[in-house]
Amino acid sequence: MAGSVPGRGPASVRISGKPRDTKKVLLRLWSYLYYYKWMLLGGIVLTVTSNLLALIGPALSGGAIDAINLGAGNVDFESVFRYTGLMALFYLVSSALSYALSLLMLHMSQRVVRKMRSDVFSKLMELPVGYFDQHLSGDIISRLSYDIDVINTSLSSDLVQICASVITVVGSLIMMIIISPPLVVVMLVMIPVSILYTKYMAGKTRPLFRKRSEKLGELNGFTEEMVSGQKTIKAYAREAVTLGKYDVCNTEAVNAYYNADYYGSIVGPTVNFINNISLSLVTIFGAILYLFGRMTLGNISSFVLYSRKFSGPINEAANIISELQSACAAAERVFRVLDEECEVRDIYGAQTLENVQGDVRMEDVSFGYFKDKTIIKDLTLHAPKGSLTAIVGPTGAGKTTIINLLMRFYDVDSGQVYVDGKETRELTRQSLRGAYAMVLQDTWVFQGTIFENIAYGKKDATMEEVVAAAKAARIHSYIKRLPDGYQTVLDEDGMNISKGQKQLLTIARAMLLDAKMLILDEATSNVDTRTEIQIQKAMRRLMADKTCFVIAHRLSTIQNADMILVIDRGNIAEHGTHEELMRRKGLYYQMYASQFQ
Repeated sequence: MAGSVPGRGPASVRISGKPRDTKKVLLRLWSYLYYYKWMLLGGIVLTVTSNLLALIGPALSGGAIDAINLGAGNVDFESVFRYTGLMALFYLVSSALSYALSLLMLHMSQRVVRKMRSDVFSKLMELPVGYFDQHLSGDIISRLSYDIDVINTSLSSDLVQICASVITVVGSLIMMIIISPPLVVVMLVMIPVSILYTKYMAGKTRPLFRKRSEKLGELNGFTEEMVSGQKTIKAYAREAVTLGKYDVCNTEAVNAYYNADYYGSIVGPTVNFINNISLSLVTIFGAILYLFGRMTLGNISSFVLYSRKFSGPINEAANIISELQSACAAAERVFRVLDEECEVRDIYGAQTLENVQGDVRMEDVSFGYFKDKTIIKDLTLHAPKGSLTAIVGPTGAGKTTIINLLMRFYDVDSGQVYVDGKETRELTRQSLRGAYAMVLQDTWVFQGTIFENIAYGKKDATMEEVVAAAKAARIHSYIKRLPDGYQTVLDEDGMNISKGQKQLLTIARAMLLDAKMLILDEATSNVDTRTEIQIQKAMRRLMADKTCFVIAHRLSTIQNADMILVIDRGNIAEHGTHEELMRRKGLYYQMYASQFQ
């Protein structure tokens, strides 16, 4: 769940980028299609062939009618059978090619969507932590799933219809000009009305479909937050309030859907009505031309069929445009993620942190998540190799922010951070972060075996190493009592074990790493005090000669720290050992006394 606590990061907010131009969105979609240009070329060939064969049908129909209408009792059956046989053959082949085209486009659209999802997920892996602090998880998931599904639907059907429509309209127009240019003039009178109306409605519906996607993302984000917080909701009896808030979000999403679909759905019937007026005019003037001997019944029949083929795609285009608006709005949100700035690249010639000793210094560091709000001010600290540094302070003082800066989840606004005398911005992020083992208050386990979860951070970890880490974390005996032991599969997010057990697993995961520095951010908040003390002792034995940073609220667990930093409003208010700070009777003394009074 996105968001943050005071002193940790900016609150969860929604960032709306500037709306993109539809043409640019379509061009970017084309770039994805171009990856599969040969499949696309095959689709174009099938589309052209299928529609050209279908366009021959009305001309053959007119020939059959003229063969019947030779005079009273005179019917050229040979011509009738020839024309109808060819019609059946052409339409059969056209249908078979259309079926093949549908399968081809389905495969191509699936490949495009797979690549797009891979690109978005890869991009998420490259984005800085700040992006996830500022965006709702549900909204990100909505872009990755729903929005790309909308694009998939449009690519698999609308693209084919557009190509077919162009061929049908152009081909029908040519055939109608050949049959009767005067009737073409009559029919084209209403075409500008259809085009202008469709263009007007496209401009009106575009922002509605964009809003529809945004509201669905907001609804997904709210739902994800409320589902993950069910215990808290029930504990505070806030079900009614939560339902009220959900109703508001749901109503906004429904209204956005209704407005987009309403205006999108009225386009088709309106254009169809305009086209029917055009067809009526064609029928009237065609009858007049027949009476004057300027046209045959077969030509009139062929012309009417061609006019239906001509106006049909225009009518479908109105519906396709509505779907394209929805697809463009979805693509816009997807491309907005792809256009986010990645985590700042390592500087040219960045060094790899090797032979880590674990000497950490921060000198005159200032930092704020927002430019106008500085959280850390001129902070200086030194954690020598192999020391245990505890960081304590009131909520929102900036404790976790210090950890974020040590790991380079964020870069300092001013000042320097050193590891073994090397400025961290001159090091590669991968080597810097690989030098730390980290356990967070928010435990994260994934669906997989317990062995896989503990060995997550160490490639080629052996069972002996995993067992040793589990024993040190005081979780081995519990694992052995499970039916499948270390091969027990955890449910999604570890729902089949307790929070405390999940936290012990993540501690074992960190202890398994061959890292010279360890960060514990309230890592034992979900275990009992006795177990916490045992884990602290085990860690001290296991992490000998390694630099440790511990953020803790239970001050009784950090009494053996080499250095305790008391952070208040982004500054080090006090520092020293437990005994030294207790003698001073300052802020640390007050915090310690408040926990035992």
